Amino acid sequence: MKLVENISKEELKNISKIVGEAFVNNELFHEFGSLEERKALVLRYMESYVKCTYNMNALYQNDESNSYIGLIYSDRKAVLPQIKMMFTLIRIIPFRIMKRFLKHVKEIADGNKEYTKNTYLEVLMVCVGKENQGQGKAKELVNFAKQMADKRNVPLLFDTDMEDYAKMYQHLGCKLYNIKSASNGVARYNLVWKANL
Repeated sequence: MKLVENISKEELKNISKIVGEAFVNNELFHEFGSLEERKALVLRYMESYVKCTYNMNALYQNDESNSYIGLIYSDRKAVLPQIKMMFTLIRIIPFRIMKRFLKHVKEIADGNKEYTKNTYLEVLMVCVGKENQGQGKAKELVNFAKQMADKRNVPLLFDTDMEDYAKMYQHLGCKLYNIKSASNGVARYNLVWKANL
């Protein structure tokens, strides 16, 4: 596993496309329309998100460059990339969709406050390219995240809007400690891993 750094705009776009394709069916985006309707918007949203993650020095990839994870310690979060991302999203997502989307995100946003009072390692995203799924790549990414959390003896926090992923993280040793639902029916699963849990 290695930090993604010093890559070209084109390389970053390619990573963003892989990540975007993997996130099209994510429950969080059902405000964007049907799978077919939302695809273009989700790809643009995730391009902005991946760029933000990269600019925070928080994007990691496996040695084969086909699986990615965003990881950042809470005491090292950079604000400027997040502000830039918000301005980009305001430009690319129609206002009425963005308004509904942010309303529902806010409804499920504070589900992990139990662990956010002190320093923690946040999983920003986990992505295995479609053609590489089912090969143990997610386990490789999660194990890397566990090692990073263990280095500083902090909890590792996962949030997902997909029940199947919540089950996968539990299978990989994480504890599901909260489920919170938005008024549109989307559920946010909050999971934690810590060496001594």
